[in-house]
Amino acid sequence: MTTQQPDGDHAPRPLDRRSPLPLWAQLSADLRRRMEAGAFTEEFPAEHRLTGEYEVSRHTVREALRKLRADGLVIAERGRASRLDTRRIQQPLGSLYSLFRELEGQGVDQRSEVLRLERTVDGTVAGQLGLVPDAPLVVLERLRLADGEALAHDTAYLPAEIAEPLLDADFGHTSLYGELSRRCGVKVTGGRERIQPFLPDVRQAWLLGLADREAAFAIERLGRAGQRPVEWRETVVRGDRFAFVAEWSDESRAVALAPRAACPSA
Repeated sequence: MTTQQPDGDHAPRPLDRRSPLPLWAQLSADLRRRMEAGAFTEEFPAEHRLTGEYEVSRHTVREALRKLRADGLVIAERGRASRLDTRRIQQPLGSLYSLFRELEGQGVDQRSEVLRLERTVDGTVAGQLGLVPDAPLVVLERLRLADGEALAHDTAYLPAEIAEPLLDADFGHTSLYGELSRRCGVKVTGGRERIQPFLPDVRQAWLLGLADREAAFAIERLGRAGQRPVEWRETVVRGDRFAFVAEWSDESRAVALAPRAACPSA
């Protein structure tokens, strides 16, 4: 029986034996690339298959797999074949993204439980959006579920002046940015995020199914349409189900260290 070979982005790429980068590191990077392209959803290749595909030794393959396991991308259990850790969601840093689109793109079934969708007033949030303290806002609070399991507690605030039509939207299985564009004619084009470790409060821990004192990620996001701030978002994400991935080069800008500040509460 002939094994069907992968094609396109799923296919292995030749390793460069003249590169100063060790073969195992090149192999690990190429397997990661193939994972991100959607390969190995049915099964992860066995060691002997990888030695044949990449024409390397079993030792090289094992070193590459050891790195993937350490990064939480592959699960290896005694007596069972290696497999992808599909519970962990990867999110690229430094790019505008929608969690809805990212989950759908990674083949994860996602939905939201809407906890609050209403008009409100919040002087602190209004200040983040460059508004007067008593400016009316629309708040959307959701529990984000991935494959039926809690992933994130997400609270977004938008100026009611532009976001009033969102009050009629059903956010059970749609994106905020998509509805904002369709209903309000507003497209988020950029912004900034702050990510830091965080101990959820009792309510957040209960919603996310976390143990007492189990850490998570706290994300603050300011979204802009052009130069105008149109979204302030506070998100708490389970650390065991979410990973942030950054690409860098020698031309990358230096990281600015922000002063320590209080974590957001939602």
